[in-house]
Amino acid sequence: MIYNKFDDKEISALGMGAMRLPVIDGDDNKIDVDASREMIKTCMEAGINYYDTAYGYHGGNSELVVGELLKEYDRDSIYIASKFPGYDLGNMPKVKEIFEEQLKKCQVEYFDFYLFHNVCEMNIDAYLDPQYGIYDYLMEQKRNGRIKHLGFSTHGDLPCIKKFLDAYGKDMEFAQLELNYFDYKFQDSKEKAELVAEWNLPIIVMEPVRGGQLANLPEEDAAKLKALRPEEDVVAWAFRFLQTLPNIVTTLSGMSNMQQLKANLKTYEENKPLNDEEMETVLGIVDDMIARTTVPCTGCNYCASKCPKNLNISFLLKLYNEAMVEGSGAFISSMALASVAEDKKPECCIACGACEKVCPQKIKISEELAKFAEKMKG
Repeated sequence: MIYNKFDDKEISALGMGAMRLPVIDGDDNKIDVDASREMIKTCMEAGINYYDTAYGYHGGNSELVVGELLKEYDRDSIYIASKFPGYDLGNMPKVKEIFEEQLKKCQVEYFDFYLFHNVCEMNIDAYLDPQYGIYDYLMEQKRNGRIKHLGFSTHGDLPCIKKFLDAYGKDMEFAQLELNYFDYKFQDSKEKAELVAEWNLPIIVMEPVRGGQLANLPEEDAAKLKALRPEEDVVAWAFRFLQTLPNIVTTLSGMSNMQQLKANLKTYEENKPLNDEEMETVLGIVDDMIARTTVPCTGCNYCASKCPKNLNISFLLKLYNEAMVEGSGAFISSMALASVAEDKKPECCIACGACEKVCPQKIKISEELAKFAEKMKG
């Protein structure tokens, strides 16, 4: 196992994410405890020492199972991370109550790493609102030693992250970003990583294979990678890409079975970063994937100036592209769309066509917004 430095700690370069533990009969709320125990045992034997859970994972059961299974090991040999569930605005007034509950569920007296969870457009104002006292309470727990290191996770856009850092960045110790070779371009993850680096914040990576998307590339794309590294599994390229980037402490993988775990452990036996040709090939594949999947909006905003409903069309098309890439779940796009006023959502388009007359890309905007509105209904 490869290790990276964080303060005076040696953190395993591969971390165990407890969002996608093995389950029974396909029910996400019913974790297969025996299978999870065997996976964590294998993790420990292989040297993984970072375990990431959260209040809402597996219907609230992830923290319970992680706590029960990790109590079998020396507390000083592992690092446990959990998060305040700000993805639900109803939780904002309950920071003390939830934090105390999390400690009990995880059967610990402190968290090694604790995060503002999923800072995004939908919740940024609530996170920054002093009436909820979230920041003040978490800083108090840090002073009391019940949080060893405080940070944040985010799926938000750059302005949202900047807003959070301007308020709390001086007290953050790390940032957890969705970082993979697809989102390096598609979600501006490159710029997000550069932004947190400006604040001297090391990165914890989430979604390294984008929920499995980068483990199942189209045949023609997989063939390009195989030609460069015949011995490397396609999924390993996602991790090799991350091994090429600076400032990463650990990469979380939500492994659901022993096969995935063993494959990832093999990858993290050594660093094998991409060379220039390999990086160019990977990012070229991303360009092709984006072109096949998304609406070619460049964000010029000519359309918005002509919209009688004052819709932020380029932003809506960006969310639509995200929803198309995400597939059925559309988690990130749903969270971002929740921040949009009701009279500015895609279904508010009146299909007047004014925007389409000035679109350099000749996008049939009204049709695409109608498709977006329909998709988000389901």
